[in-house]
Amino acid sequence: MSNPFVQIVEPLDPKEPLKKFFNLSKLEDVRYARLPFSIRVLLEAAIRNCDEFLVKKRDVENILNWKVMQHKNVEVPFKPARVILQDFTGVPAVVDFAAMRDAVKKLGGDPEKINPICPADLVIDHSIQVDFNRRSDSLQKNQDLEFERNKERFEFLKWGSQAFKNMRIIPPGSGIIHQVNLEYLARVVMDQDGYYYPDSVVGTDSHTTMIDGLGVLGWGVGGIEAEAVMLGQPISMVLPEVVGYKLLGNPQSLVTSTDIVLTITKHLRQVGVVGKFVEFFGPGVAQLSIADRATIANMCPEYGATAAYFPVDDISIEYLIQTGRDKEKVMCTKKYLEAVGMLRNFKNSSQDPDFTQVVELDLHTVVPCCSGPKRPQDKVPVSDMKKDFETCLGAKQGFKGFQIAPDRHNSVVKFNFEGCDFELAHGSVVIAAITSCTNTSNPSVMLGAGLLAKKAVEAGLTVKPYIKTSLSPGSGVVTYYLRESGVMSYLSQLGFDVVGYGCMTCIGNSGPLPESVVEAITEGDLVAVGVLSGNRNFEGRVHPNTRANYLASPPLVIAYAIAGTVRIDFEKEPLGTNASGKKIFLKDIWPSRNEIQTVERQFVIPGMFKEVYEKIETVNESWNALDAPSDKLYTWNPKSTYIKNPPFFDGLTLALQTPKTIEDAYVLLSFGDSVTTDHISPAGNIARNSPAARYLTSRGLTPREFNSYGSRRGNDAVMARGTFANIRLVNKFINKQGPQTVHFPSGETLDVFDAAERYKQAGHPLIVLAGKEYGAGSSRDWAAKGPFLLVSDYNKLEGGQMGSFHASRLTSTINLNEAANTMQGNSLSCLLWLVLNHFPLKQLALDTGKTFLAIMRFDTDVELTYFHNGGILNYMIRKMAS
Repeated sequence: MSNPFVQIVEPLDPKEPLKKFFNLSKLEDVRYARLPFSIRVLLEAAIRNCDEFLVKKRDVENILNWKVMQHKNVEVPFKPARVILQDFTGVPAVVDFAAMRDAVKKLGGDPEKINPICPADLVIDHSIQVDFNRRSDSLQKNQDLEFERNKERFEFLKWGSQAFKNMRIIPPGSGIIHQVNLEYLARVVMDQDGYYYPDSVVGTDSHTTMIDGLGVLGWGVGGIEAEAVMLGQPISMVLPEVVGYKLLGNPQSLVTSTDIVLTITKHLRQVGVVGKFVEFFGPGVAQLSIADRATIANMCPEYGATAAYFPVDDISIEYLIQTGRDKEKVMCTKKYLEAVGMLRNFKNSSQDPDFTQVVELDLHTVVPCCSGPKRPQDKVPVSDMKKDFETCLGAKQGFKGFQIAPDRHNSVVKFNFEGCDFELAHGSVVIAAITSCTNTSNPSVMLGAGLLAKKAVEAGLTVKPYIKTSLSPGSGVVTYYLRESGVMSYLSQLGFDVVGYGCMTCIGNSGPLPESVVEAITEGDLVAVGVLSGNRNFEGRVHPNTRANYLASPPLVIAYAIAGTVRIDFEKEPLGTNASGKKIFLKDIWPSRNEIQTVERQFVIPGMFKEVYEKIETVNESWNALDAPSDKLYTWNPKSTYIKNPPFFDGLTLALQTPKTIEDAYVLLSFGDSVTTDHISPAGNIARNSPAARYLTSRGLTPREFNSYGSRRGNDAVMARGTFANIRLVNKFINKQGPQTVHFPSGETLDVFDAAERYKQAGHPLIVLAGKEYGAGSSRDWAAKGPFLLVSDYNKLEGGQMGSFHASRLTSTINLNEAANTMQGNSLSCLLWLVLNHFPLKQLALDTGKTFLAIMRFDTDVELTYFHNGGILNYMIRKMAS
């Protein structure tokens, strides 16, 4: 059927009649001008894609009537303009695509129909680790090791880039996905197939929201949902409420964008924005650069929103020119946005749309701060850091507690490093990393760190040699302006040499600590500290030996590295003394905002961006030399420990299977609140005593060859064993942290995977008890696939028990502790029959005779359809095969 809104299509420029757009201003509907700008993007996509099949006219009306419908839990479709992936999540996506081609062929269809329809970019940035640091050749050595460890994965990805159309690979060594997206990939306005329309994106990384800072609506989704979008399916979403976040005033001179975003993160956590859009407005927005806005948008997952949108304004347009985009295309972008009412003037309050709710922040009230020691939302003013850490030492084990006995708070362990004697104590800094696109994309904080390093070196300050310092820029542009401005040599003198272009420490690729440091931490049971300019500091994520991890701006990372401890009050205590015995305080070396802006204006120029990005796809000679197969169907290597044909589609038929009753089930794990995707499916190191390690050892690998869980996401056998393998997992069935549980029939305490295997062999289905915010954190497909494989028979994956590779959610108002105590050791039965409404009530019965009610939850009709099919990918295979 033709588009019912074709009457509002017109050329943007009469001189180019083939370049058209849907002119939303010609809807002549007063409701449009009152819509939040983020909702206008959803509306345009619905109108442009309206076919009365995937997108219906009533969907357009629901979005246009947002002010009323936002409260009615109404489902709307959204077709993003493009998809972006990083390699940790990109490899399993390409594995799924390869397996889907095999499945379609087995069902008699054309395997080449499995091909991205929506443009997709895959940036390889998650594989490099900090194995070498504090040396001039760290970058080259780390990159060499990256290729040595990941050659097989990289060859597979190169095969995918050739076998699948519409998929571009950005090779390793290019930068961090979200910074490359911001500086290079983002269009702001698409010019494709004869139409102009707003750029929008979904990505297989939760921090895809960073691009919202440029006015490109985007957010993170699971790998499975991203694959469906790549195959031309719309995202089905509940029409979101939009919280208006009004920014007022100007930041103080010593405040960085990192301080602002950590303040906003805590504030919005308190407001409660889970599942909502946040849209920024007010005169304070005009005081923020695009890099500042991108920093704020980047941490959207940490404050729980779906998107954190800054509409496009003149500063956005200027940024496109600054970063070397084609000026003619930029002017066309501006013309389009003006025509459809999507160009914002933040100083003009008459443009302010309607919002669900408005909250405010006066930027002048923001103070320098960090966040931690275990969660991004736990903001701590720098002036309170010493007191806060010492309080956490003795507090009960939890997000703000380590439960260290009072008589051990001042424990000291002596150790030797490279022939010199040192001491470690609680609060000692052992990792200091300038890392993550959150901050490395922002010239003001990066140049601020460089200027602080210059002043520190000139003042005679140093960093203790055992502290693992590192600098991992988000793109080559950062290295360019740090070098040209003359500050790189000072960063190197403090140990902050460039170690790689990738996420590195922020995702747990921090590499090993010196053995003597680890021994000292272990001997004293010390709460050692990592300080990083990242966006995540969940337990066990950064490094197994840093129990406390604080997020901080790049200048503060250097400051704490120089201090060597977080138990310091910068206002009263010196960072150190120089050769003449003079005390040097932080205020003595902290650069002013004017100093930073002067250097930024001089050295961050368009030519840098053009020079770096025009050769980004060809500059890596190691990538160019890779030999990848050219077949359209992938030839699986049974000896591979990285890439394995997954069992998800084994036995798949064109006919739907009947859901099974769950009977005689046991509780595998019992959790409290805030069990993140890092707990469910860790990305970091594979512990030598873990089920995954035992599997890899059985395949002939040594511990040095294990690599990380993230790098092995193309192998389901490793990832199933890595599910719930986080060393900081807190399972209420055992009284200590660790990836273990109780196998109730035998009473044994086992690794989670081993217990699940025992239950499966005995024919017992499994359930997990969890509190609120289960699954918060990174959009991670293996946080869904892993539990699916744990509770399913490997050889007989029944379609009815799981939808979209995630467990059917049974929600209940019962007290979790009461449920855990009641269900401990008891088997459970419930009938999961399908009904057409979204919230069927289910009665769960224990073998003790006790029963309770829970809701089998499906949020949308599409989700229910996927459940019928056994998941999104099964649905797509049946569709393509038939």
